[in-house]
Amino acid sequence: MPVRLLTSLLAVFALLAIAGCGSGGDSEGAAPPTTPPPSGKAEDFPTPAAGETLAELQGDLPQGPILQPSVSLLEKGENRVAFAIYDLARSQLSGAEVVLYTARPDGTGVRGPYVARSESLKVESAFASRTTLDDPDSAKSVYIADVPFKRNGSVSVIALVRLDRRLMRTDPAVMTVGSKGATPPGPGERAIAIDTDTLASAGGDERSIDTRLPPAPELHRVNFRDVLGKKPVVLQFATPQLCQSRVCGPVVDVALQAKARAGSGVAFVHQEVFRENKVEKGVRPQLAAWKLATEPWTFVIDRRGVVRSRFEGPMSPGELERAVAAVR
Repeated sequence: MPVRLLTSLLAVFALLAIAGCGSGGDSEGAAPPTTPPPSGKAEDFPTPAAGETLAELQGDLPQGPILQPSVSLLEKGENRVAFAIYDLARSQLSGAEVVLYTARPDGTGVRGPYVARSESLKVESAFASRTTLDDPDSAKSVYIADVPFKRNGSVSVIALVRLDRRLMRTDPAVMTVGSKGATPPGPGERAIAIDTDTLASAGGDERSIDTRLPPAPELHRVNFRDVLGKKPVVLQFATPQLCQSRVCGPVVDVALQAKARAGSGVAFVHQEVFRENKVEKGVRPQLAAWKLATEPWTFVIDRRGVVRSRFEGPMSPGELERAVAAVR
């Protein structure tokens, strides 16, 4: 074989080897995962008849799993309603067909079914924290349904769950649509400029500004105010070690993986929740500035400083990566 041809082939093989290094799909700028399919079909669940109450819709269906909403802020119009389904032993269920129904507190005005999809919170091992791996109760997946609400006020939400071909119901969860107080900026609204804790502001003491184990210094290199309006930003408020919902650890892992895949064109900023990382000290001023009463929250902001996506509670790697791709 001529030397020139051999050299050319070796160069091609070298390029292919470089391209194949690492796990598939996690190169910078790669297309985000597609949205998972619905967990079931609406026609396979009861359709409310005119004037039918929630109790009548449920009929004699056995009470089974527990519905645990992961969101507290609902508004008129369509909402991303994230939730978990637990069995009576408080183990999280996945793989079930799940739909939601809404009704007034007295059980009238039933609407639905709204079919949920299931999204895994699992990340690649390189991005999984000890905080998450060592916690058997940390969130593993999340159900998400797009649910419209017509009016403000209290609303009852139930789930019908089909598992192993058996249809069961949950007790209603009472939720509130609309807020009387201030709320964090939503899609289409300007992000609030704040100074976030960074490695520089903490004098290099990463554990003072990050309860994740191990800390993720990649998420504390830039001050939010310095990048706002200059490039797309993911701003996350979460406390992996002190989170009451056991969701913060997984969502910070999700952000770390999304950062690796997004590349340098998108800034990622994590802000801890409690002063001195002590619950009794109260929340840090950054949360008050963003009008946050719960955690975790994740915001995806475009290069003009406008919020494009907002996630309360858990969000999957696919959800965040799709939101980032939309502003990149």
